[in-house]
Parts: sequence; structure tokens; C-alpha cells
Amino acid sequence: MSYRLAAPLWLLPIAAFAQTTAPPDTARTVALPEATVAGYGQQLPLRRTAAAVATLDRADFERFPNNALTQAVNTLPGVRLEERATASYRLSVRGSTLRSPFGVRNTKVYYQGLPFTEASGSTPLNLLDPGLLGGLEVIKGPAASVYGAGTGGAILLTGRRPAAPGTHVSAGFTAGSYGLRRTTAAVEAATATGYVRAAYARQTLDGYRQQSALRRDVLTLDGEWQPTERQTLSLHALYTDIDYQLPGGLTRAQFEADPRQARPSTATAPGTVAQRASYASQTGLLGANHAVRFTERLQLRSTLYLNGSRINTPFLIDFERNTLLGGGGRTVLSYRTALAGRTLRLQAGTEVQTGFKSARNYQNRAGQPGPLRYDDEIRTLTGFVFAQADYELPAELLLTVGASYNRLRYRISRLSDAATNPTGYALSRDFRPQVSPRVALLREFGPGLSVYGSVSTGFSPPTEEEIRPSDGSINRALQAERATSFELGARGQLWQQRLRYDVAFYDQRQRQSITTRTTDLGTQLFLNAGTTRQRGAEAALSGLIWQEVQTVSADFRDGSYKQVHFENSVRAFVSYAYNHYRFGSYLRADQDFSGNRLTGTAPHTLTAGLDVRQRCGFYLSPTVNHQARLPLNDANTAYAAGYWTFGSRGGWRGTLGPLTLDVFGGGENLSNRRYSLGNDLNGFGGRYFQPAAARNWYAGIRASF
Repeated sequence: MSYRLAAPLWLLPIAAFAQTTAPPDTARTVALPEATVAGYGQQLPLRRTAAAVATLDRADFERFPNNALTQAVNTLPGVRLEERATASYRLSVRGSTLRSPFGVRNTKVYYQGLPFTEASGSTPLNLLDPGLLGGLEVIKGPAASVYGAGTGGAILLTGRRPAAPGTHVSAGFTAGSYGLRRTTAAVEAATATGYVRAAYARQTLDGYRQQSALRRDVLTLDGEWQPTERQTLSLHALYTDIDYQLPGGLTRAQFEADPRQARPSTATAPGTVAQRASYASQTGLLGANHAVRFTERLQLRSTLYLNGSRINTPFLIDFERNTLLGGGGRTVLSYRTALAGRTLRLQAGTEVQTGFKSARNYQNRAGQPGPLRYDDEIRTLTGFVFAQADYELPAELLLTVGASYNRLRYRISRLSDAATNPTGYALSRDFRPQVSPRVALLREFGPGLSVYGSVSTGFSPPTEEEIRPSDGSINRALQAERATSFELGARGQLWQQRLRYDVAFYDQRQRQSITTRTTDLGTQLFLNAGTTRQRGAEAALSGLIWQEVQTVSADFRDGSYKQVHFENSVRAFVSYAYNHYRFGSYLRADQDFSGNRLTGTAPHTLTAGLDVRQRCGFYLSPTVNHQARLPLNDANTAYAAGYWTFGSRGGWRGTLGPLTLDVFGGGENLSNRRYSLGNDLNGFGGRYFQPAAARNWYAGIRASF
């Protein structure tokens, strides 16, 4: 039956709740909508993409408090995002964080179609606010055939877009444990041919540990419009001002005695509180994307961008002042035709990035720069050209063949040595050009099953921070990692297309793997560790467990008539990854680490959650996470214990007059588990542990009209 109500719209949730004794108008199952992903540039449905691809959308980010990226990203199998200090991220995709004591290595990241990974190979994920992101797509495994250097994969980030034409304003506020305060605001206007959106997010945090406070201000401006039916132009700007403290690593005894303490002073090294260890930067990114469709078959997409940063980092001994300028572009020409009656898609393109860095290193005197230690200028030039073909074969087969040709060059000039060493103060590192091919074949057996296999190669040269660590040394011997990956996967839908599954098995063999060690003064040094073999399996299952839809018919006082649908539903997801990662031939000094487990990699990770929705607008989203114990050093003599954590967010979403509201609250680590989310691998003196926050709570409200 239907209900006819002469009432304002904001009373509909209350009216529906009052009618709970009546039978629903409809009770039906709804098939999951089919997702389209960028993949290797094909823009195909996920079921027709011959690669391991995982995605997050706006709803996935909003299951969590939005104060950090870690909770949402770690729901993806094979992807681990760690947070050593507040907002100090490091990411691994089908690998360990072995060569990532800070930042993101070995994975190419794009934001709004713009290269977000710097020319030097590092990716500053801490510049992004989760509340401003609308989507994330992870392409796992070597992605060099389209996205350049990197054996881990590629991550494509998009901002939020208006959901409907018109002008909308939204604002939100969140408060939580350990001094958490978040404020967000956005203004957007959309028409049938484009949109403009400006958004701002500010977050402050006192921190769980000593010396772990945070302040971050992020401003984004995005616009897109169509000058003609065949052209689309978009402009994107991002500015971030961030300042967070660095508490440092603890020994096991310190971690067990008081996980909230910062690294204390010793007889040989000062502590992080005394030295006021921190990271502060102001960064701007400006870019444009242009797409033109010459014909129905031929299209050209081009990107140009500029970025700049100013960074101050006082740590235990050094005070670094860096200024970075960079820029680059990407262009891709796509063509679709028919060959022997079958669709053939071709694409070819190039990407070039350049960077200039003025790096000055001083003695750190309690958070202030002392005497100059060295003054460097680093110029980086990197780029690649690529081509790819996708051919629709008989029997629902799809063949993909692609390759790229990659180059990287560093030029380091030590200006502080120019007077005393006029012929040897400059150093160039040119990494041998690398061709990275990829071949994949997919077979589709209807909507319930598609199977694919691929062979791909990739390489990952050292980043500028690995070539030139913070102690002022220049590593002339460090070589690029190279990998070959074999993968077999399947995905599809079950139970009348209500459940979606995705499984993948891979075997990646890597040469010249890069590992790290930490000195007593906190300096990270890097070296090649021979070979590694990284075998694993990933599985994800998600879908609609139960749904009941009720339709309410309403007559409004202005004479309008509308049907409003209320939904009771339960959705579930579970993701699991198994990693069997081992060193191959690895000799260091007088030690033989061959056959050891790969440092920093857990053999098992699991995430599961529910999304419960009630027709009155109430919702609950509990999530559980598990990580097995993992080795903390190459010798496998120290391990971090495994852990389970539990969190949940709940609230009410609905309308109140002209406002759309989301009133929410929740908690993280509700079991109050003591664990380290981002370990310092191979830490000197056993300082491995960076404790995560204990049980914490938050509550907030978001309104839009």
C-alpha cells in the first residue's frame, strides 16, 4: 500500500517511522550497479578489465571519521596504508614498506588526472584531506606500460563533484578524542555542461603521543566545462599548509611501559621533544586537463601541471629547509577501429616530469637552524612513452598488449663544496633506459564470471631521498628495482547479481630490491638487497545481503506530488590478503638473510564490515581489521605482534526543511588494543615501534542545502 501525506518533506522520515506496522509497498532485490574503471586507460567495465583493480567511492570514505586515509584504504585487499606519526603516511601495494620509512615509494599516484607523484618518485599523501576525495582506484602490480616507473602499481584519485545541477553549500564539524577538531566547507554550482566547486578543510589534533600534534589546512578549487560538444576542459588547484610533530620510534621496553611517550634523549642522541622534531610545508598544485574528440573514433587527452613546495623539517640532528618547483605534462591519443570485424582500441602517449629542489641542511638547535652543513641543488628529469592495444577476439576474449620506454636522470650540485672542490661538486645519475611490456588476456563467461591472466614487468629507480639521504651522503651505488609479475584473477557476481567477488593470485620476482636501515641519529640509509619473491592471493566479497524498499506518496502544500522511497538494507564486505614474501639471495656484511621473510610484510590481513541502513535515515557501519605479526628487521629476530581492531560509525541522515543533514558519531580501536601501525623497520637499537592511538571517540554534523 502507499501513504498519501499532506506534510512538508522534512516530516517524511517521522511519518514513515510512525507507520512501521504497515506492510511495505515493495520488497525486492536490486542488482549491484556495474562499475566503470580507468584501468590501463581503457575506461571499461570492471568485468572487462584484465587487471587487479580495487576502488573506493565517496560512501566508502564516509564510513569513517575522515580524519585519516588509513581506515578506508586498508579495506582494500593487497593495499596497506600506515601512519607512523599523525599524517605521516606510507603506502604499499602488493609489497612491503621496506624502502618507505616515510612517504610513498614504488607506486605512481595521480590526483584529478594530474601526476601527484613528484619527478623524484616520492608522493606526499599527507597533503590530501579524506573529506575532499570522491574516489580512489588502485591498479595493482607493475603499471609501467601506461603509468611509468613503479613495480607496486598506480593509484588514481578524484575529487568530489556535484551530485545534481544547481547551487549547493555544505559545512561540517567534527570533534573527538585527543583534541581532534575538523571543520569543512564547500560551495558548488553545476549545470548541464559543467561545474565549479571550492572546498576547504581544517584539521587540528593534540595527538595521542607526546610531540604528535597536527594542524592541516587544505583548499581545493575544481572546475569543468564543455566549450563545445566535442571538447572538455577542466582546471584543478590544490593548496595545503600542514604542520605536524614527529614523536619518533620507541624500543619494545619503552612501548610496553608507556606508548604515549616520544623518543627520549640518550647519552648519544637527543630526543624528539628536546629537538622539537616536526614537519611543516606549504604546497600548491595547479593543473589542467583537456580532452577533444575529433571523431567518434579519435580522441586526444592532454594534461599540464605546475607544483611548488616549501618544507622545513627539524629532526634529531639536522634541520632541513627545502624548496621544490616542478611541472610536467601528459598526452594520450586514442583510436578505435575494427579489424576483421572485431573492435580494436589503440592508445599511445607520453609523460614528462621535471623538478628542481634547493636543499639546505643545518644543525638542529632545539628546533632552530644552526650552522650550515651542506647546500645542494637537485635537478630531476623523468619521462616515458607508451603504446597499448586492446583487441576483442572471438569467444568473448579480450587481448591487451602494451609497453613503455622509461628514462630518469638526477643532477646533484653541492654548492657548499664548489669553492673547495670546483671539479667534483656536481654528480649525475642516469638510470639505464628500461622497456616495460605487459600482456593480458581476459575471457568473459557472462555477468557471473570473467577470468584473466597477465604477465607484466616494471622498474622502480631510487627516489631522490634514497640517493641523497638526510646525513648528506650521496649514494652512488644504489640501483633501480626491476620486477616481473605473473597474475591470474577472476571476478563476477553471485546470488542473483547481489554479491560481487574478486580474487587474484600473483607471483612477482624482483631484482635489486631496496632495503633500509636506521642510524642512531635517525638517518635512513638505503641499499640493494639482492632478489625477493613476492607471492600472494587476494580476495574481496561485497554486496547486498538484504533490502526492503518502502514507497511513500506525499502531497505537498504547494500542490506538488512526489514519491519518496525509504530503504531498510544490510550490505556487507570482506577483504583478505595472503602474502608469502621471501628474500632470495641476500648477503649483507657477514650476515646471510637469504630465505628470510620480507621485512615489514604481514602474511595475513583481513578487513570486514557491515552497512546497516534504516528507512528513517538511521545507519550503522561497524568494521573489524586484522593484521598478523610481521618481522621488524631483515634478520627476522624481532617481530611486531599481530592485532585485531574494531571501530564503528553510526548516525542519522535525512532532511530537515531545506537542509540535508548527517549527524554522526563513532569510535576507533574500541577494544583498546595496543599496537604499532607504522613500524620503523631495521631501526637502530631496536627502536621499531610507532604506537597507534588507543580507544578514541568522535562526533560531528554535516549540513548542506
